Amino acid sequence: MTTQLLERPATITVPDTEAGRLTVPATGGSSTVPTYRVGTPDIQCRYPVIVGEDQVIGRAYRWHRDWLVLTTAGERNLRRPPKGTPGTDMAAAHLAAEYAAGRIGAVPLEQVLAEAPTPLVGPVPLLHPRMPVNDRNTEGAEIAFAGLAAHHWRAVLTGFPGSDNHWYLTCELCGWEGPKFWSHLRGRNGEPPSARRHKGGCIGEDEVRRLIPAYH
Repeated sequence: MTTQLLERPATITVPDTEAGRLTVPATGGSSTVPTYRVGTPDIQCRYPVIVGEDQVIGRAYRWHRDWLVLTTAGERNLRRPPKGTPGTDMAAAHLAAEYAAGRIGAVPLEQVLAEAPTPLVGPVPLLHPRMPVNDRNTEGAEIAFAGLAAHHWRAVLTGFPGSDNHWYLTCELCGWEGPKFWSHLRGRNGEPPSARRHKGGCIGEDEVRRLIPAYH
């Protein structure tokens, strides 16, 4: 699995470009916060935060609207970001400050990628490991998997994580893969979801509508 790097600002926001975002060093107390960047999420929907050329200081991920970070010091829940602030930005800034203060260490990106799980061969579990096994979650998972099949999506590692948690999926129409929310894929008010499907537009909205009966 490759990791595309998306640059993140440490103190200021600059316009997005196709190449990413510029980063600048900042100061936090008596420590200098290093320039950092955020990579694309891995198969577990965890965003690596990287300093230097390839040193991962932690991974950030969303669970039920909270953002958590996993570092050499363990897991920590940062709770919800301030309104209008992306969770990845909040988590990356926190990790950079913790690293500058010497409270967490760094791991080579190559090691992080090597330790990442590989896609399962065949069906994945019905529920994500963090999801309690109960009637409500089981029913929701069965509905979600039926919806994935109808719209040509496939879960490649974990089961249903809930409607508003990242779920790493593969598009069976074009091979794109990445995290999606089931709440965005099930459509709203009885209407099918967007035929654009994901970044890049898949195989074209007209062809998507032709291939999937729900749009007819």
